[in-house]
Amino acid sequence: MRRITYLVPIVVVAIAIFASSLFVVDERQRALVLQFGQIRQVIDEPGLNFKIPFIQEVVYYDDRILSLDTTATEVTPSDDRRLVIDAFARYRIADVVRFRQAVGVGGIRVAEARLEGILNDRIRAVLGADGVTSNTILSDERSVLADEITIQARSLANALGVEVLDVRLKQTNLPAQNLDATFARMRAEREREAADEIARGEEAAQRIRAVADRTVVELVSEANREAEITRGEADAERTRIFAEAFGQDAEFFDFTRSLTAYERALGPNSSFVIGPDSEFFGYFDGSALGGGNSLAAPAQ
Repeated sequence: MRRITYLVPIVVVAIAIFASSLFVVDERQRALVLQFGQIRQVIDEPGLNFKIPFIQEVVYYDDRILSLDTTATEVTPSDDRRLVIDAFARYRIADVVRFRQAVGVGGIRVAEARLEGILNDRIRAVLGADGVTSNTILSDERSVLADEITIQARSLANALGVEVLDVRLKQTNLPAQNLDATFARMRAEREREAADEIARGEEAAQRIRAVADRTVVELVSEANREAEITRGEADAERTRIFAEAFGQDAEFFDFTRSLTAYERALGPNSSFVIGPDSEFFGYFDGSALGGGNSLAAPAQ
């Protein structure tokens, strides 16, 4: 019984030591076995592995493709129009031994800080080269520039044990101090275009009004001409009717015209200064009638 009491702690310790000597490498990882800070083994394949307990330690590194968003950096192309470039990169740890030697215990955090410095330096160098203008950066040629940045960053990142797979320009902006001037220039350009459109509209309106005014004058002139023709034809017809009536009974024609003249001339306030033998009142004293009967003579 006493022997069993001694064996139980020993077995427990042995199991703990055995368990601490086991470690598993995931298929998404690679591992380094370190002994007193020195690399003793590189494990590239996933599975169960062993290490010396309490003496050796295992450091895991991601074997997948990683991404890094760089901080915005300001570049000055050859046309001196400053731009703020925001880029991102995809990379992977290609050599875990060199990676460990380059970044030490800092790991991914230190590696990404150094890689970001390399990327920003290459972005400024490539985009600030002779012949590269802001229009080039903003055009379809930016993919060619991004490829050049990738090539240069890849060669520099090899010292970190990192392989840069791709670098792309994510966003291109103007510096904050240039935005107001740019917006003012854009606003002035739009106002100039608006003024041109208004001027063209006014010109078109003037042409339309001139055509309308000319059309109105032509229509009124044509209407007046037709009215004068119709009026002349009516006067001619009236004169013809009067002439026919006069030809049928000249005395009756004179009589009706005299009555019309009396109606228009005589009124409550009419005054005439004429001789008693005037032809105007010939129908009043009967001198104008063939029968000698007076229209105006009162019965005696």
